[in-house]
Parts: sequence; structure tokens; C-alpha cells
Amino acid sequence: MNTKVCKFGGTSMANSDNINAIANIIESDKERRFVIVSAPGKRNSNDRKITDMLYACYHQVELNGECMETFGQIRERYVEIVNDLKLDIDIDKYLDEVYEGIIKYRSSDFAASRGEYLGGIIMAKRLGVEFIDPKDLIKFNANGDFDAETTNELTRQRLKDVTRAVIPGFYGADTSGNIKTFSRGGSDITGAIIARATEASVYENWTDVNGFMICDPRIVKNPAHIAELSYRELRELAYMGANVLHPESIFPVRYNNIPINIRNTFEPEHPGTMIVANRKSTNNNIITGIAGKKGYSIVFIEKSMMNSELGFARRVLSVFEYYGVSFEHMPSGIDTLSIVVSDSEIAGKEDVIIDRLKKTISPDHIELLKGFSLIATVGHDMSFKPGTACRIFNALAKQNINIRMIDQGSSEMNIIVGVNTQDYEKTIESIYNEFIK
Repeated sequence: MNTKVCKFGGTSMANSDNINAIANIIESDKERRFVIVSAPGKRNSNDRKITDMLYACYHQVELNGECMETFGQIRERYVEIVNDLKLDIDIDKYLDEVYEGIIKYRSSDFAASRGEYLGGIIMAKRLGVEFIDPKDLIKFNANGDFDAETTNELTRQRLKDVTRAVIPGFYGADTSGNIKTFSRGGSDITGAIIARATEASVYENWTDVNGFMICDPRIVKNPAHIAELSYRELRELAYMGANVLHPESIFPVRYNNIPINIRNTFEPEHPGTMIVANRKSTNNNIITGIAGKKGYSIVFIEKSMMNSELGFARRVLSVFEYYGVSFEHMPSGIDTLSIVVSDSEIAGKEDVIIDRLKKTISPDHIELLKGFSLIATVGHDMSFKPGTACRIFNALAKQNINIRMIDQGSSEMNIIVGVNTQDYEKTIESIYNEFIK
């Protein structure tokens, strides 16, 4: 029998009605054997996510030694869900244990992980299947890095004879048994890990949208749907802000070329978006998607004959490394070099970085330019297609948008432009209208 691994996001877990919808999806297909759950998300726009409240509990305990008021709100959410589902479960016992653990361990990872833990217990009871704690499966080494191979072997052995189970997402444990979480959205990674270990036929990632759109629907009204994209296209789009799926989810499933199917819990009949190792072109669109991010600065360096200075770029980047600043892109000319960095990375370090660069490379001119956004146009069908870049630039020129930076990868499947942030939305709209009929 084929195995499907299904991950359900926070919105899908937000209340009892949604949990019942999940149960119907699982029970409608016997191949859906392993269920990964997130912590309950917002029930409405004025609500708070359980994970955010748990982080708040941790900070309150650090400051005051307790978090009774905030945890009381968390307790109400879970008690309400259990009562509405009419489950025979002593949820207060589990909640008491969680509260005591937050006080005892003083760990942000432990606190944040308990939303998934409690949600997993509830979902397992609702489905009448086994609950498996990922702390016994998903391992991090002494440096806090995810140990993929140990995890895969432990998970493979533990699940090989299990018919159906619920496994909380987002966390595992380190070599000392302490709870360790992935970055936010890490339940997507858990699902991919389980899919790899069970050699799943497909990894279904259930959320509150019908998969990927070609661009942000808040910018372009009713953008076209993406039926299929490749792992590499997903990585490019997710990195640039298309956050339907955590970009690190690709790494576990690519070992076995397991497809990922993004589905909508609230519209389960929609086929969603299929993410595959290699896709064949199935439409007339040259581009697959458009994504972008605001909030960038550019350190612009000018120095005559820099191209003849051995190690020039290395010395520049060593300054950013010294101050713990990662860079996004590094376009260059014969006498110029630009380092594109996120505002959040360089904030508060601008002056010391510029000063150290002056001492390190003695530039003819250096300045920090702020207020930029990056927009990526992505697609395998762009590769070696004559005129693609020209069409992008002409579309922006027609709208009087000034391109401040251009970067293209060697694969030619991604063209990134930097524009003034005030032109961000107009840039995405212009590119979409140029390529999508």
C-alpha cells in the first residue's frame, strides 16, 4: 500500500470544526497514514496564534517567574477544542504538565513546541490512532544542527510497523534530550522528514490556500494558479518571499524524489500545486512565478582597478562576516562592487561596517543606499530563452520604474531586479502583465 504523509498547518488546527475537517480528509483515504500537525493558529484576524502566546509565556517567566494570565488564555483554547470535540481526554492534566515544564526548563524551544505537542495529542484522540512524540525521532547534534541521518534511521525503524499515527511538527530533541525546534514554519520540515523515512508516495501539505499563485494576490487580483513547479523553482520563490511552504522542506524529500502536494483543507477537492524533482513544461507561460521582498540596503563600492587586486572581494566580505552580517547578492562591474544586505541584518552596524571597509580596501567612493526591494522572476522555461530579460526591462521601463540592480543566476532560471521600495507593487504587477495572458 502506498503511504501518504499529511501535514496540517495552524489555520487547519485553529478550532474544533477545522479539526473535524482534517479528520474527514484523513479518513477519506486509507493511504493517508501519518499526520503531522502544527499548533492552533488564529481563529480570526483579531486572534493570536498559540505559538506566539507560548513564546510570550517564556519571556514572562524569564522576567517574572510565572505566566499565569497568558497561559490561562492558552488553557481556554485547548479546553474549548476538547469540549467541542467531545473527546474523552484529561486535557487539564497535559496543560498542567506543560505549564510546569515552562517554569522548570526556562527554554524558549520547550515552550514554543508545546503547541504542536498538545495539538498532536488532541488529533490522535480524535482519529483514534497512535500518538508519537517527535523528540524520540528527530535529533539535533551537540551544536544544535539537525542530524538528518540519525533521524532518518530512528524514524524509519519506529514507523515501519505503524499503521497510522499523529506526530507533532516543529520540534525534536538534542543529544541531551532537551527539546529543540526548527525555525518558524518548521512543521513543514517535520512532514518532509517523515515522508522520507516512510518512502511516501506523496507528501501532502494542507494549508488554507489552493497552492501557489504566480504572484501575491494582494498585489495582483486573482493571479493565475501554478499547477506544478520544481524543487528548484520552489526554493527560489520561497527564499524571495512566497511563503506557502518552508524552503528547507525540500531537503528531506529530494533523497527519494518524493512529490509535495500543497492542498487546501477548506477546499479539499482542489488539486492544489504539485512540487516535483523535475517538471515538464505544461503551459505557454515562460515564467513560473514572481516573488519579492522589501527592506534591503546596498553598500556601493567604487575603486579603480579593483578587478586587478587579488582577494578584493574576499576582503570586502570578511568585513561583513566579522560583524555577523549575511549578504544577499553581490553584483559587480570592472570598478564597482555592490553588496546587497537585508535591513534587519545591517541595522545598527552601518557606520562601523562602512568605517572598517574604508580602512580595509581604501575605496575611491563608498556609500550606503537604503530603501530597496528585490523582485525575482523565476522559471525553468526562462533558461536560454532569448529576450526574457529584455521583456522584463521593457515592461518596467513602460511604467517608468528605475532598475537599481540586476542579478541573474548561471542557470538562467531566475532574474532578480532591485527597485526603489515605492515601486515594489508596481514592479510585480508590470512583470505579471507582461508574461501572463
